[in-house]
Amino acid sequence: MSGAELDRLERLPEGLVAPVDDGACDHLPGRRLPALALPATEGPPVDLSALTGLTVLYAYPRTGQPDQPLPTDWDAIPGARGCTPQSCAFRDHHAELQAAGARVFGLSTQGTAYQAEAAGRLHLPFPLLSDAELRFAHALNLPTFEVDGMSLLRRVTLIIRDGVIQKVFYPVFPPDQNAAQVLAWLAESHPAPAVS
Repeated sequence: MSGAELDRLERLPEGLVAPVDDGACDHLPGRRLPALALPATEGPPVDLSALTGLTVLYAYPRTGQPDQPLPTDWDAIPGARGCTPQSCAFRDHHAELQAAGARVFGLSTQGTAYQAEAAGRLHLPFPLLSDAELRFAHALNLPTFEVDGMSLLRRVTLIIRDGVIQKVFYPVFPPDQNAAQVLAWLAESHPAPAVS
């Protein structure tokens, strides 16, 4: 894999159109997650509604693959580009997120085999979850869009405590700053206990 191919996926190009807040996630704060087991790139299927404590779930359209072209007009779709930089940022901040008491998952509509390639190539220390049938997305009425015959999730990040959505980041832009935004919110809203 050449450096140019890596750069194409791992760097955000200049001049991307920022998504606007269309209100498509206004209904999410305070919602309980649906009881659905989602296939994961590592370990057994995960039912996010059953997890206790703090969970960060970032939903993204789809990671690119180095040897494959991007979907049609990908850079012109507001908020579409940047799944690899977003995943890499959550990877790079993973230890800090764990220290803040949060577990991390990525979520997309790709199948587990497709996601596993990205998770391995990007050395992600957390699982990616597959919502290929859009059951989770439909249960929460998450925003989606269509391109090249694919139904993809719009980029949204949820902070969940004990199965209930506490905070929603939407729209997410630029995606490579999302993990830092989550960390800042956690530090402000859930400061670490003082060491005595």
